[in-house]
Amino acid sequence: MAMPSQDSERRSRHSSARRGRHGGVDATANFGRGFQALGDLAVDGVQVSARATDLVTGRVLFSVDDHVVMPTAGIGTVLLLIEVAARLRDADFGAYTILDRTVSDSVAGSGLWQHLQAPSLPIADLAALIGAINDNLATNVLLRAVGLDAVRSRAEQLGLSRTALLDLVRDRRGPDDAPQLSVGSAKELTWLFTALARGEVVDAEASERVLGWLSLGADLSMVASAFGLDPLAHRSGDHGLLLVNKTGTDAGVRSEIGILRGPRAGVTYMVSMSFADTRLSSRLAVLDGMRAVGLDLLEYVH
Repeated sequence: MAMPSQDSERRSRHSSARRGRHGGVDATANFGRGFQALGDLAVDGVQVSARATDLVTGRVLFSVDDHVVMPTAGIGTVLLLIEVAARLRDADFGAYTILDRTVSDSVAGSGLWQHLQAPSLPIADLAALIGAINDNLATNVLLRAVGLDAVRSRAEQLGLSRTALLDLVRDRRGPDDAPQLSVGSAKELTWLFTALARGEVVDAEASERVLGWLSLGADLSMVASAFGLDPLAHRSGDHGLLLVNKTGTDAGVRSEIGILRGPRAGVTYMVSMSFADTRLSSRLAVLDGMRAVGLDLLEYVH
């Protein structure tokens, strides 16, 4: 019989330690595949943070360094959407109020509006673009309209101390710019999404608006890749599954927050990874690890 290598023993010890430190017996039983995958990634130098809670009971199902502040890229725009939803009751900031894009708003990367001819769009349409495809141009236009200070103030009112939208979207970040678009902790963000699901963020109407925009999300490349849903059409139940999620992607960053409901249960989850994106194999390993967590979540709810 072949003896295990030192590397495999090290991985095993690390994975066991993580399971023992961060999860109870039930969590280990239900999420062993995810713990193993994230433990292996951590051994390889990936910074990992994750959390999953039962949507009804609030019980923590899965937790790995969920207090750590991580770069979350586009996930921070959820805070912008919350501020926009709260303001839509104002007569001068209604859903049909038209906003113009300017040269200073221009940015490449994710999004559709930069490829369209329309120079102006209603506020609600811009919010839908952000929820659906993390539209960078729409983000900058809406952020200019409401102000970054207002978004930060809203986050503070919600009791968020480790989660923030730090800046507008930039093609390049200089020494005088915030180092990240946004940061957050899995613990705070899973709480926020649970509160949205319960209609407790600002009020029930605002919470419903935000969830409606997020339900358009087309990025199912990370944790949600395990759910078997149509990326372009999953707002109605599919095999008993309902998903609302938001992803964040940047160089060396992959992050996803979401709510998954199934026939047996519902969960709020978040997985964030920060890694050296120098090889394609490293990125693919991170995505495989996120999918492993997704498979465990699917088994829990379905």
